[in-house]
Amino acid sequence: MLRRTLYTLLVLATACVMVWPMFGVQTSVEAKSTEPTIYSMYFGDLHTHTAYSDAWEGTPWDAYAAAIDAGADFMAVTDHVGFWHAYQGLAMDEEEWADTLLAADHFTSEDFVAMAGYEAWLLAKLGEVNVYNIDQLPPQEQLKVRSERLPDFYEWLAQQTGAIGQFNHPLYMSKDFENYAYLSESRDGAMSAIEVYNAENYEASYIKALDAGWHVMPTANSDTHNPDWISGSEVRTVLLAPSLTPDNLYDAIRQNRGYGTLDKNLEVYFAVDGAVMGSTLTTVTSTCTATIHIEDPDGVASDAITLVEIVSDEGIVVASMSADSTVVDWTVTLDTESASYYYLRVTTASALSGGEGVTAWTAPVWTG
Repeated sequence: MLRRTLYTLLVLATACVMVWPMFGVQTSVEAKSTEPTIYSMYFGDLHTHTAYSDAWEGTPWDAYAAAIDAGADFMAVTDHVGFWHAYQGLAMDEEEWADTLLAADHFTSEDFVAMAGYEAWLLAKLGEVNVYNIDQLPPQEQLKVRSERLPDFYEWLAQQTGAIGQFNHPLYMSKDFENYAYLSESRDGAMSAIEVYNAENYEASYIKALDAGWHVMPTANSDTHNPDWISGSEVRTVLLAPSLTPDNLYDAIRQNRGYGTLDKNLEVYFAVDGAVMGSTLTTVTSTCTATIHIEDPDGVASDAITLVEIVSDEGIVVASMSADSTVVDWTVTLDTESASYYYLRVTTASALSGGEGVTAWTAPVWTG
């Protein structure tokens, strides 16, 4: 298994109370003065394919086994569903979906969470959405007219107990999901993630979704269509959870508690006034304090952290620091009066992005 770092969140009685969106209903966590919340970092991939849709070969049974062998903490198999892929003979059918669910149940253990999901094709220029934590396939999407396709899908997803949606590769097969229109409280609760990296950098789309009001965490996924699950890519989605169980990992996505990275073991801690990434502050003064710890456990110069930035509304960098180390600790005071969110962006010397470049993006802390 990949290294896991304990991640302690102290919520002080004099600081903030956290509020997380959950299926459109905000759930408050009462502040405690002495009891910490301890999270571990779990590394995996939320977007992969098998021959049950349009991968070259392999079944979900092969994929989960390969992910375990490669040291992942979790992995989702998300084969295609939808009219167009079905028309081409590249969509998963009901029998294959049932077998995916069976394989996920078989391979889930105390050391690995196998997630069964699917990638729903909405229509050209509307995009594709990954769906997790659900037993049923979506309704017959092709029966709905184009102007209603996105809002109807969001609404259907919001009505499925426990279901979680992810905006996939925002500029491939779509134009930023019609600029992230059709937001409502319940739909915001159902759509919990967005791919900030999938073969290319989609940070501009991540910012656009946040500015439109969606509460989403960024993910970095391989979207592999080859039998190289986990081993074939360095990119990882990292989820912060108290322990490695399906419920805890799905809850982490739902509460936007995680980050995307191009480095398979880069550890990132980001909190504002003691509230971990994915939280919303309910007590806000004119300033707040961001606390950052970043570490590459490989400890090699080629993975050194070179730049750390705090990004706010419209992608504006409100604070930054240069570095040349595999371990960075930074505490900085921020002005909250004009910011609705902050997230962390990490640049490293790694060649993972074709040379020195952005390597990780965290979920925001929203100021409320």
